[in-house]
Amino acid sequence: MGTGHFFWVIFYFASLCSASLANNAKINFREKEKKVLDQILGAGKYDARIRPSGLNGTDGPAYVSVNIFVRSISKIDDVTMEYSVQLTFREQWTDERLKFDDIQGRLKYLTLTEANRVWMPDLFFSNEKEGHFHNIIMPNVYIRIFPNGSVLYSIRISLTLACPMNLKLYPLDRQICSLRMASYGWTTNDLVFLWKEGDPVQVVKNLHLPRFTLEKFLTDYCNSKTNTGEYSCLKVDLLFKREFSYYLIQIYIPCCMLVIVSWVSFWLDQGAVPARVSLGVTTLLTMATQTSGINASLPPVSYTKAIDVWTGVCLTFVFGALLEFALVNYASRSDMHKENMKKKRRDLEQASIDAASDLLDTDSNATFAMKPLVRHPGDPLALEKLRQCEVHMQAPKRPNCCKTWLSKFPTRQCSRSKRIDVISRITFPLVFALFNLVYWSTYLFRDEEDETF
Repeated sequence: MGTGHFFWVIFYFASLCSASLANNAKINFREKEKKVLDQILGAGKYDARIRPSGLNGTDGPAYVSVNIFVRSISKIDDVTMEYSVQLTFREQWTDERLKFDDIQGRLKYLTLTEANRVWMPDLFFSNEKEGHFHNIIMPNVYIRIFPNGSVLYSIRISLTLACPMNLKLYPLDRQICSLRMASYGWTTNDLVFLWKEGDPVQVVKNLHLPRFTLEKFLTDYCNSKTNTGEYSCLKVDLLFKREFSYYLIQIYIPCCMLVIVSWVSFWLDQGAVPARVSLGVTTLLTMATQTSGINASLPPVSYTKAIDVWTGVCLTFVFGALLEFALVNYASRSDMHKENMKKKRRDLEQASIDAASDLLDTDSNATFAMKPLVRHPGDPLALEKLRQCEVHMQAPKRPNCCKTWLSKFPTRQCSRSKRIDVISRITFPLVFALFNLVYWSTYLFRDEEDETF
């Protein structure tokens, strides 16, 4: 009998254990979540208008930690000075009113999709121009409530933010674009924003920008004081470096080619007026059009940019080549006028000599003609003898290499127009090379203290 009673006791306890396991297996934890949500967010139990308490339930400010994940940066506009970014924005804070029983660790967190059910920080982006949420296929937002009362809010948003730029070094510049987040109504006595410890800003791998490279970023605080109080503020500075290869191919190399083409005029004959004029005017108009196209893609700023220096000097070289031909043409006509005057003078001298010889030949009564001891200044024979004497009396000069080399080029003796072309062939390339040396050494090896954070 004792043995049978012991058997029934064991059977009874086994039945209870199996029933308990069966009941646990049938528990619907989604229903448990509903009951917990109704318990902590039910009518008259939670007021979303009241901010959470401070640390350890004190009356101090509520602390909200923030971190962001940059998904993409679509454009950086120089004209409007703005940039567009898509990011996942997260906030986390503790609200002790939302504590609940996790059923021995089986409820890790509760999920909400309605932000108005709980208290939310009144954060806004202070340098925002435009922005929108993403609602495809469902609103990209969620709220997680953890058993200890911690709340995590996450949302995906796209923003167009203002980015004041300094274009003095354009296109060899670096730009710092900021993302500022601040409290709109709660002062630091009630709400304080903090960057999340350990990797507060994350950037997607292989971030691609068309004309920029994201070099680095830095988080900081930017609390602002107004006549209504002090407000908590966070900011992240993004340092963008402009890709120079695009501008090298589209601007710098074509401008160099136009300047070099304008130098072809120096190698054309000075008599080829249509060819030299058309070449100079064409290159000048092309360079002016290039400059106008560059300025059209930039805002009208009051200071001089690096690209303005380059295009201005290139335009000056092209214009100088056109003016050089005007000078050559003037010198050519001046040389021609001098040659004509010299020819007339030689003809007059020769005519006077012939007249004197004819006079001596026709005088048959004279047995001999004595040459006067003193000749008048206008006498051509006296001038010729004087030149011969001067030649023999002059001391020998040391040969000038430059003059000797330049004397080989003119087609006429003392042709100034040809000398101007020869000098221009050497001077223009040397001066342009010197300008390139100064320009690139100034902008490539400049002091970058203004570009650092």
